[in-house]
Amino acid sequence: MDRERRQKIERLTQEARRLLEQEFREQLEGRFDILLDGRIPLAPGAHLSPRERVIWYKLVAAIAHRRSSGTDSATVVAGYLREAAFHTLNRFVALKMLEARGLVQECISRGEDSSGFKEFGGLAPGLAQLSDHGYRLYIEAIFDEIGRQVRVLFDRRDSATLLWPRRQCFLDLLTALNDPELASVWGEDETIGWVYQYFNGEDERRQMRAESQAPRNSRELAVRNQFFTPRYVVQFLTDNSLGRTWCEMRGVDTQLAHLDYLVKPEAGFDERPSKDPRDLRVLDPACGSGHFLLYAFDLLAGDPTRSFFGIYEEAWRAEVAPKSEVTGQTLKEDYDSESALRRAVPELVLKHNLHGVDIDLRAVQIAGLALWMRAQRAYNDHKIAAQDRPLIGRTNLVTAEPMPGDRAMVAEFALTLRPHVLGELFQRMVEEMRLAGELGSLLKIDRALESAVAKAREQFLREQREPQKLLPGFDRPRNPRFEFDLSGVSDESFFDSAEERIVQALQQYAAGAPASLSVRRQLFADDAAQGIAFIDLCRKRFDVVLMNPPFGAASLAAKKAFESAYPRTKNDVYAAFVERGIELLHPTGYLGAITSRTGFFLSSFQKWREEILLKEAPPIVFADLGQGVLDSAMVEVAAYCLRKEAAA
Repeated sequence: MDRERRQKIERLTQEARRLLEQEFREQLEGRFDILLDGRIPLAPGAHLSPRERVIWYKLVAAIAHRRSSGTDSATVVAGYLREAAFHTLNRFVALKMLEARGLVQECISRGEDSSGFKEFGGLAPGLAQLSDHGYRLYIEAIFDEIGRQVRVLFDRRDSATLLWPRRQCFLDLLTALNDPELASVWGEDETIGWVYQYFNGEDERRQMRAESQAPRNSRELAVRNQFFTPRYVVQFLTDNSLGRTWCEMRGVDTQLAHLDYLVKPEAGFDERPSKDPRDLRVLDPACGSGHFLLYAFDLLAGDPTRSFFGIYEEAWRAEVAPKSEVTGQTLKEDYDSESALRRAVPELVLKHNLHGVDIDLRAVQIAGLALWMRAQRAYNDHKIAAQDRPLIGRTNLVTAEPMPGDRAMVAEFALTLRPHVLGELFQRMVEEMRLAGELGSLLKIDRALESAVAKAREQFLREQREPQKLLPGFDRPRNPRFEFDLSGVSDESFFDSAEERIVQALQQYAAGAPASLSVRRQLFADDAAQGIAFIDLCRKRFDVVLMNPPFGAASLAAKKAFESAYPRTKNDVYAAFVERGIELLHPTGYLGAITSRTGFFLSSFQKWREEILLKEAPPIVFADLGQGVLDSAMVEVAAYCLRKEAAA
């Protein structure tokens, strides 16, 4: 996307942020008595309607939940205000993009004169009696319909959706979105990513840097590193990692051998064992708005507009194909025709292949929406009718954030788990996840949890070896010499499913919450389930890791833990991301990254070069790109792909 159109998106984003933050500030303070200095009344005001009282209770519950992590009230309220404005803008930007793709009827491009709303009003003429003729109800109905699949951005349970702009603000927002000068941007996949980057202005970044050399918290770390990766860099890195992986599996018998940015070895591609496409895993450990994942989707699913079949279709057409670890069968055994395969591929790619992590929830939401829209485009390209498309109910995009910080609720939930060791493991998880929002994918939670479960298993085996006489029907009493309470555990296989048992218990806990506590308990359960999803992702290993990681110092809150975990790369976050990315790869897997070029010549990165790159994952391609690549970031960058050495 050219600079002129990006500047138009930047102006829209900043104007919409100002408009929505002013509107929601007035509602919080003037209507709900929730003040920006953190003061909140003990009960809702008598002036609130019954519906507004429900909203008040939900707002207060959401604020209390965020305060439980130790953040002061004023910071939490300011954060909620910013989040509500950002969430609202993203949902309306999404509608503009969905309109441009024909995925929804015209709904906001001409406001209340939009054809979709006129049809809606014709079906329910009584709506004309409402002050806005039912327009808000219509828009919310669209959100609910889209939310059946894109829950991450359109879920009504999200506390960021509690506020709705009043009529004048709503009309002003639509006017800004419908500016004719912006008409050409809504069909571009990149647009919502640029909205994400421009929501936090350059002035805000400069102020953060002026006040502290290192990021002070996870939000500052995210804001300082919101730099959109140019398309050509994405293609260069993905072509030479995912594309190269498939070429090595297929030899010359693949269209991917002709990718625009693929650097072909003079001696030809190495050979590697073939995999069913469903078993290929791609990770972006700092995914932002999902730019790498979107292009990886293209390579996997193909692009009929360029007569490009993609990995799935090539694998289906192959005479000899491996069986999938997922189903135990080949693609052709599972899908007996190309039309059946094409109907399934978009969902398969999102369900099995693409994985992403970010410390910013809104980035994960935007990436989820972008991938869903890309999947819908794939259905359109293959002329698959809306009613014949599988519901895409799952993606592997995860927010790295602390587990619930409310100690009372953590303890309460832990006491409900049986056997008791599950509660103890859950509390260990909560403690280990304390810095997830600061470290993101750098948090080695997989190792910490493996260590805890291994210790519990080892204790179980030791206890089994100790002879102990028990009366029939009684559990083995807890031995005070041991770390865990293993009463109720009778078989070693229990430890193989310990985490899954905790997830199931969380779901039951939320479903059984009494009405008076349902909001807080639901927030607690949602956060805990998100944390476990992060842990599950960190335990996987990947064929390809792609990234534009943060650079500079770690946040002050995580500095000590970061330096302890990454002694060889603690001088810069990006070097640690490369080290961690290599760790998350299968042997012979590829890592593609765009980072500062300093690591390749400064003496402070000597260990990174000698002990990590040269020994663990030597470079296979390298492009020295210089300055001016990452929009406003004043940093000279390089783009390179590494190949992890095979296991000894």
